[in-house]
Amino acid sequence: MAHNPAPLSELLKINDQNVADIDGISDLLQDAPLLKTLVAEFASNGTQHKYLKETSAPVVGFRAINDGRDHGHSNDTKVTVDLALLDCSFHVDSAFADEYRFGKEAWIARESQRALQAGFFKAEEQLIYGTGASSAGFTGLADASTIDALADEMVVDGGGATALSSVYLVRSVDALTDCTLITGNDGNISVGASYEQMMAGSSTGMFNAYVTPVQAYLGLQIGSIYSVGRIANLDASANGLTDDKISDALAKFPAARPATHLVMNRRSLQQLQASRTATNPTGAPAPFPQSAFGVDIVVTDAVTDSETALV
Repeated sequence: MAHNPAPLSELLKINDQNVADIDGISDLLQDAPLLKTLVAEFASNGTQHKYLKETSAPVVGFRAINDGRDHGHSNDTKVTVDLALLDCSFHVDSAFADEYRFGKEAWIARESQRALQAGFFKAEEQLIYGTGASSAGFTGLADASTIDALADEMVVDGGGATALSSVYLVRSVDALTDCTLITGNDGNISVGASYEQMMAGSSTGMFNAYVTPVQAYLGLQIGSIYSVGRIANLDASANGLTDDKISDALAKFPAARPATHLVMNRRSLQQLQASRTATNPTGAPAPFPQSAFGVDIVVTDAVTDSETALV
């Protein structure tokens, strides 16, 4: 049974009423659809999270009456995740903010929302590419040892060589055993009080600025070897995304623990749509797919067309 199957928008809390007084955290996640979709959980200890990652199932079997069998057990690896600090802090020339027609507080609140929205997109890039996006950030999907080489069990080779992209298959249902976004400090996003400070000018001298610290701690838990898969080395031409490749990748997940999301960029979505149009008996263009084999598609600009070839 899922421990806490809550989305990120239900866990995050902003400690500034001016920023929190919008239609919801979901508005700030509009550029980060994968973050918005994943199950989320609080870190087990402030800004550090420890969990057990299942590496093999228990060994069981039948036996005859009055005869025994060798006992076995499941195997887990203890994983410690140090959450990374997402820093969305900003400053503005006080002369500019003071002239804003609704007042400096309104300008700072507006900019705080924009900073958080941009920060969540940066976090989405980190979620997918991990240390390949930023060495100062948290470990992401592409860092998983089960999908970082073509020989890995959970990888399908798309066959391309240049201008490459991937589709990431994710299972996110149970906060204990699946792909789970981890939030530090009980989900609190700290929007600190703005303060005035002297800043160096872009070319010379100093100026007064209002500085606003905006910070949050985030990380990723990959609960088992079947929490993530990958269709790698997709290119812009003949080796693009098709239903056959998706089928091959979905088949790598256990029947009882299937993937829940296909994470791709707009190019892969268009390729999948075009492949369905080509096989449409009516000849009419197929609509942009929203799912494949019953698995929802998440389209995000955080997946690039310039990945390094997986070998």
